[in-house]
Amino acid sequence: MSNQAWLERSFAAVWHPCTQMKRHERLPIVPIASADGVWLTDFDGKRYLDGVSSWWVNLFGHGHPRIKQAVRDQLDRLEHVMLAGFTHRPVVELSERLAKLSGLGHAFYGSDGASATEIALKMSFHYWKNLGRPQKSRFVSLENSYHGETVGALAVTDVPLFSSTYAELLKPGLRAPSPDARQAGPGESAADAALRAVRSMENLLAKHGGEIAAVIVEPLIQGAAGMAMYHPVYLTELRRLCDRYQVHLIADEIAVGFGRSGSFFAYQQAGVTPDFLCLSKGITGGFLPLSCVLTRDEIYQAFYHDDVTRGFLHSHSYTGNALACAAALAVLDIFEDENVLEANRIKAADFTERMRPLIDRPEIRHFRHQGMIWAFDVETSRADFALAYFSAMLKRGCLLRPIGKSVYFMPPYTLKPEEMDWLVAAGVDALDEVLAGESAGGDATPLP
Repeated sequence: MSNQAWLERSFAAVWHPCTQMKRHERLPIVPIASADGVWLTDFDGKRYLDGVSSWWVNLFGHGHPRIKQAVRDQLDRLEHVMLAGFTHRPVVELSERLAKLSGLGHAFYGSDGASATEIALKMSFHYWKNLGRPQKSRFVSLENSYHGETVGALAVTDVPLFSSTYAELLKPGLRAPSPDARQAGPGESAADAALRAVRSMENLLAKHGGEIAAVIVEPLIQGAAGMAMYHPVYLTELRRLCDRYQVHLIADEIAVGFGRSGSFFAYQQAGVTPDFLCLSKGITGGFLPLSCVLTRDEIYQAFYHDDVTRGFLHSHSYTGNALACAAALAVLDIFEDENVLEANRIKAADFTERMRPLIDRPEIRHFRHQGMIWAFDVETSRADFALAYFSAMLKRGCLLRPIGKSVYFMPPYTLKPEEMDWLVAAGVDALDEVLAGESAGGDATPLP
């Protein structure tokens, strides 16, 4: 069947995520037939370089043989068993290895990133309740933060496009200024901007610490804020403040964990350990849905009691799925066996240099790079820039999804030099096309 046939069937039957479906009357959905490495292939045979790792999940390229084999092997033993009252080898081994890597204790599993956020928020609240401090029930998040789109997660997400419609459903939280390095004033460094944001956080905690359960942050990179990057001193000081005011620190590394920031976990660059660590996306290399929350043993012990109501009574049917855990173990094996972090450092330096034809252009503002993430802002009058650039890149066989007027690259770690050049050349050509149409009107709704 052709692209058109699958497009029509999909449009008639599938409600696609994060999408105004009417938009696809003008911008067709892309039906994908297969994928290999960094390439997606549609039913008409056209290839697209996956420059965003399929929403940041695909670390080692599509169809990685080691992960595929691990899932195949696990299929012959056990595909799934409920984790309430049962356990299995992959979930035990994965929990042990994640604990060793993170410095945290017991692992609690969900199915996606928003589930991990919900788990961490509920655990923090319930911990304080078990300690006889139920008044500690509020949460602090950063301006422009994103932590998921379930009701609890939306309450700590500061993206009006996602949250404003559901405001009446959300528990009001507190917002603290972002340490975004782009907000540095004249003569200020990224560290100065971060320390200025720390002072605001300290004022907030000093005033409300008695009612705050936790502060939740995306360490080093705020993804939906347009890949806003900040100095690690913010996390160092935030850890100090959370200890001082007896507030939990939740590190949402759903997007930036597993080497994406340059270290295995981003918070490690600040020399701190959070109270809760939320993981998902890259945990299975993009093969299967899985999320995880790790926490300190002291928090686990606060739930360990004869009273059932003091236990953490939260569950998902597919919690700790054996196939997903097997995929995640293969991901950890690849990191361990192939020295991925060091290889990424070399690759990142190479890609940054190859990006010069794009990032040296006069329209580019605030070029930033962290680990295997690159981003810049485009000075343009086009209200529909994100949609226009996304479309222009698709025409050139590349998948990129700008956030507002911020363009970012988050490719699989397996990107080759010739694929880097392809991506950059397409980026330059697409920018020429989009900026040539600056007088265009069009749909100004942001592309999520």
